[in-house]
Amino acid sequence: MTVIKAFAYAVSLGIVFAAPGHAAQRPRAAAPPKPAAPAAQRGTTVRKERAVPFAVGETLPGDVAWSAYVTAGTATIRVAEKKPSYGSTAFYVVAEGRPTPLVSKLYSLYYKIDGLLDAYSLLPQRGSVYSEEGKRHRMKTTVFDHAKQRAEYQVETRTVVKKTVNISPVAQDPLGALFVLRSIPLKQGERISMPICDGGTSYKVLIEAGPTETVKTAVGAIQAQRLTLTTPAEVGARGLSVWLSADASRVPVKMSAQLPVGAFVLTLSSRK
Repeated sequence: MTVIKAFAYAVSLGIVFAAPGHAAQRPRAAAPPKPAAPAAQRGTTVRKERAVPFAVGETLPGDVAWSAYVTAGTATIRVAEKKPSYGSTAFYVVAEGRPTPLVSKLYSLYYKIDGLLDAYSLLPQRGSVYSEEGKRHRMKTTVFDHAKQRAEYQVETRTVVKKTVNISPVAQDPLGALFVLRSIPLKQGERISMPICDGGTSYKVLIEAGPTETVKTAVGAIQAQRLTLTTPAEVGARGLSVWLSADASRVPVKMSAQLPVGAFVLTLSSRK
């Protein structure tokens, strides 16, 4: 992996940390039987949107430090809108990453990762990764069909390549999964395993909840819980950690990873 490619990976990794769609994997106590619904209501299913700690308009900018560069780039995660989508309602979430002007003189780079996260199930409907690396432009798109336990993956460059991927019925894509992880607080010492579908590949990630630590950021010292992520070797990174603020918003305030060429840290630079 070249230095420039490592930086590209760092920027993309910094805005798409894998996280779980694990609600269905936890054992649950049997619920008491519900009283019969009135005749007029029988056969009608009333859905409720999931309670989440984020809202439309939330914007989280961060600085990416990598190897010898104090600040090598920036990454921003935001909840752009909430809209009707695929017969349901979804949050449209977006993450963008760019190098600093100094680094961009060495290599032009831009990443945009977006997704539709169902407001009722918190499962991804669709996700895409658009990248510009010099003159090379690429679009990767994944459309999820959880009922059929499959996803349609497409890579578009000068040609189009498609494939069908078998997935778990609760599989997440990395960006949407970060928001899901914020929505399900974990106790220190708790471990969860979760399915991920990313880049046309399905795999599982192990997340272990650690203690609450003080994280220094541009907006001050923040109390945040450290989560350690263990991914398969083929994912290409190790020593993955993410810190979520200890308040009700559970904002990602720091992310770190060890890459084949150096290490990177993404830290919250402001909060809107």
